[in-house]
Amino acid sequence: MTSAGSNEVLSPEAQVTITGRNVEVPEHFQDRVNAKLAKIEKLDPTLTFFHVELQHEPNPRREAHAQRIQITATGKGHLARAEAKEDSFYAALESAVGKLERSLRKVKVRREISRSGHRAPKSTGEIAAQLEAEAREARAAAEDASADPYDHLVDDFQPGQIVRRKEHPATPMSVDDALSEMELVGHDFFLFIDKETSRPSVVYRRHAYDYGLIALAHE
Repeated sequence: MTSAGSNEVLSPEAQVTITGRNVEVPEHFQDRVNAKLAKIEKLDPTLTFFHVELQHEPNPRREAHAQRIQITATGKGHLARAEAKEDSFYAALESAVGKLERSLRKVKVRREISRSGHRAPKSTGEIAAQLEAEAREARAAAEDASADPYDHLVDDFQPGQIVRRKEHPATPMSVDDALSEMELVGHDFFLFIDKETSRPSVVYRRHAYDYGLIALAHE
């Protein structure tokens, strides 16, 4: 790390790769990315690798969201991911970093609560500030969800198409770990094998900042 008066670029200890799809990544933008990730790294000292991907989506109907950035952070036994689409890569970077920071902070608090075995009491001001921040985040998520993220992948639109398939390891985990994984990847649900019941299960977000759990019952 460097001092404010140094000409050196602030950069994280973790390895960083920055790639571009349909776009060249200028050096000054790489410096901006490194400076942002250096601050993110402080939230999780176990992070060892960042992959940042820039993509220009040449769709005239989506010009306001044509510049896409996805950040994947890999740590000890886990990863975190955040994505944003804006009218410029600088705006997309700010948005993606903000999402990643919120996810890492949530998981950090969850782990601290899990280790302590109880929730620390909060003041009225802290609760109000938390609710306001979560409301802003929910509104931003709703705005992101209003646009079809796969619109650029489908040339001939036909309702009911499966436009993406994905698989991930079926490593058994606790419900609490599944909630942390859901927060880290920035999704509204997470499919996993519950290690206590050995059943396929799903945790998901509910209204009022609560979570839900769905499990398959044995025949």
